[in-house]
Amino acid sequence: MSNNRKLPIGIQDFEKLRTNENMYVDKTLYIHKLLQNDAPYFLSRPRRFGKSLFLSTLKSYFLGKRELFEGLAIAVVEKEWTEYPVIYIDFNIGIYTGVKSLYQTLDHNLRIHEEKWGKAPNDDNPAMRFSWLIRKACEQTGRKVVVLIDEYDKPLLGTMDSLEVNDEIRTVLKGFYGVLKSADAYLRFVFLTGVTKFSKVSVFSDLNQLQDISLDKRFSGICGISQAELVDNFQPEISALANKQEMTYDETLAELKKQYDGYHFSKESEDIYNPFSLLNTFAKLDFGDYWFETGTPTFLIKTLKNVDFNLRSLENDVMIPANLMTDYQAGSNNPVPLLYQSGYLTIKKYDRRFNGYILGFPNDEVKYGFILRLIPAWMSGREMISDFFIGNFIRDLQAGNVDGFMTRLQSFFSSIPYELNNKEEKHYQTVFYLLFSLLGQFVEAEVSSATGRADAVVALDDTIYIFEFKLTENATAEEALIQIDKRRYAAQYAVDSRKIVKVGAEFSAESRTLHRWVTEG
Repeated sequence: MSNNRKLPIGIQDFEKLRTNENMYVDKTLYIHKLLQNDAPYFLSRPRRFGKSLFLSTLKSYFLGKRELFEGLAIAVVEKEWTEYPVIYIDFNIGIYTGVKSLYQTLDHNLRIHEEKWGKAPNDDNPAMRFSWLIRKACEQTGRKVVVLIDEYDKPLLGTMDSLEVNDEIRTVLKGFYGVLKSADAYLRFVFLTGVTKFSKVSVFSDLNQLQDISLDKRFSGICGISQAELVDNFQPEISALANKQEMTYDETLAELKKQYDGYHFSKESEDIYNPFSLLNTFAKLDFGDYWFETGTPTFLIKTLKNVDFNLRSLENDVMIPANLMTDYQAGSNNPVPLLYQSGYLTIKKYDRRFNGYILGFPNDEVKYGFILRLIPAWMSGREMISDFFIGNFIRDLQAGNVDGFMTRLQSFFSSIPYELNNKEEKHYQTVFYLLFSLLGQFVEAEVSSATGRADAVVALDDTIYIFEFKLTENATAEEALIQIDKRRYAAQYAVDSRKIVKVGAEFSAESRTLHRWVTEG
C-alpha cells in the first residue's frame, strides 16, 4: 500500500508547510480563542511538541497572510485579516554556555528586525534596542506590535549545571523581558513559549496580566495530536503502517497509543500523542524511540543525580502540589516539576482534596527510553558494559537459566565504579531498579518500591521469578529466600498455573557486586 502524502517532520515554519502542501493538523481555531483576550500569553510544552510551529502560525496570521489559511477553520470565522508589525525572537538558534552566547543570539534576532524598522542610535543594550524596535514599528505602521518569543527559557535550561552563569543569564533576560511591561501601550499581542516557567524572571513577576495557559483545559490540545485528530487526519498512514507491520488497523492503533499517547496538560485533558514520534513512525513505517533519539537533556540527568532523587518513586506515580506544576527555580531539590514540564512525566489524575497532581510516565517510549538513558549516569558516567543487551537477560530467564541471568547481572554490577557500603546502598538499589524496570519493556516485570513486597518479580509465559536481594552485612542469600516464604510474596500467584522460581541473593561490599545467590523451585 503506497502513501505519498508529505509529512511535516522537522518543519516548524507554517508558511513553508502550507506552500509545500505538507500534512497539517488544523490548530487555527486556537488562535481565535486566544484573541478573545488582550493579555500576554505563555505556553509551556515539552520539546518537539509543536510549539515553534504554532508560534509560526501566529506569525503568518498577524502578518495577514490569508492565502495560507484557505480551507482551515479560522478562515471561516476571521473576516478582517489585518496586517500587524511582528517581532519574532527565536532562542532555538543559540547554544548557550554563558552571557556572551546569549548576547550573540539576542543580537542576531534584533538585527533581523532592525533591518526593517531601524536601529536605536548609540545603544547596544539588547533591552533598549528591543524597546526602541517596538516603539518604532508601531509608529511607522500606525498599528500596535505583535511580539512572539520562542523557547524563551532555552538560555536558562542550557546553563542549569552552573548556577553562577545561570544567574548572570537570568539578569540579562530579566531586563530584556521587562521591556514587555514598559512597552504595553505599543503592543497588540504577546505570546511566549518555553519548556518551563522559571521563577524570578521579570516576564512572569512583572506582567501581572500574563495568562499562563499551560494547564488551561481550553488549550490542552493546542500542541500535539489528539485521538480524534489522529484518526481523522492519518488513516492512510495508519493503514500503511499496519500493512508494513503485518498488524490489523485496530492493533496498530493500540500500539501507537501504547507507545506515544498518554500526555495530559490539564486536570481534565484529553489524551495527547507526541507528534514528533507519530510522524516519524508513519514516515519510516516502524515503531521507534524517535523523541528520545533527539537527545535527553543533560541538565535533567545531572539534576536528578545531584539531588539524589529516589527514582523508584516514579514507579507508582508521584504527587506534587498544584503551585509547583508550572514554576521552577534553578537549584531546587525537587526535580519532579521539571520532569513534568520536560515531558518525562504527565498528569495522571488531579486530587481536588489536596489540590495536587498525580504524575507518572505517559507511555512506553518515554518510560523505557528514560530508564535506558539513566543507567550510564548511575554508573558514574561510564558506558554500559560492551555486551549489555536487555534481551540477553530475558533469554536466560526464558531458558530457565537462572545462573546465567544472575551471572550476567553480576557482571553488570561489577562494571560500576562505586564502592558499596551502607551509605551508598541507595545508589546500588537505584541501578537495580533501572535494570529490572527495563525488563518490563518486553516481559511482565514489577519492581517493588514499598516494604512487604519482593524486590522484583518477572513473569514469563510459563514461569514466575521472584527475587529478593540483601547486603552481606545484613543478611545472606538463604535468609533472602526465607523472607520470600515468610512474607508470602508468592501468595498472589497461588492459583496461577505457571511454575514459581524463588531467587535469594546477596550483594557484597567487598566485591562491589552480587556475591552469592540461591534458588528454589
